[in-house]
Amino acid sequence: MATFFGEVVVAPSRAGLDEEEEAREETPEDREIRKEIEKKREIDVLWTWRSGGCAEEPLACSRFVVAIGRNAAAFLSSFILDSVCWEVVGVVKLWNEWCRTSSTTNVLPTDSFCLFYRLISDPTVLLCQCSCYVAEDQQFQWLEKVFGSMQKKGLQVTILSTCPVADYKTQESTLTLVSPFLRALKTKEFQEQVCCPLLEQPNIVRDLPAA
Repeated sequence: MATFFGEVVVAPSRAGLDEEEEAREETPEDREIRKEIEKKREIDVLWTWRSGGCAEEPLACSRFVVAIGRNAAAFLSSFILDSVCWEVVGVVKLWNEWCRTSSTTNVLPTDSFCLFYRLISDPTVLLCQCSCYVAEDQQFQWLEKVFGSMQKKGLQVTILSTCPVADYKTQESTLTLVSPFLRALKTKEFQEQVCCPLLEQPNIVRDLPAA
């Protein structure tokens, strides 16, 4: 621990440890516990549209809007889902340090904090309301299983997320910023007009939105 500003603190190192400690193998009990934890942390994606059709057939999807985080999910509920034009078609089951979804297989809002909705008038438009925490070791699995169920050709994905104003890096004082405000990131394939200014450097996106 540093005692004054600028002091060089040597980080702990594993160099010099006994060879016996380095070569210590995982015990059968440790291996069993690790496998159980890995199994428990597996993500399950359940779709109602697959109950009567082919399980391997990809879902036709033209637009996929994902709201990640409580604020983004609340925005989706207030301004888009507050109508009878949507139906629940899927749910994500996951378990980690901050999220405990139900083990039931029913697709109900009370069973999960990550739900998929389909526009009744246009079934190729999907929304995802993800207000739960997805751990780092689960993010790739989340993406793989969710997007693995959809066709990729002609698919436009929009991600909605929020972050604290204090994390926003700018030369101006954050006290003078009108909050909330919007910034956007886009890929080179997106050719449409962006509805707000692009996110300035060196700001970055983290966690599931970045994945």
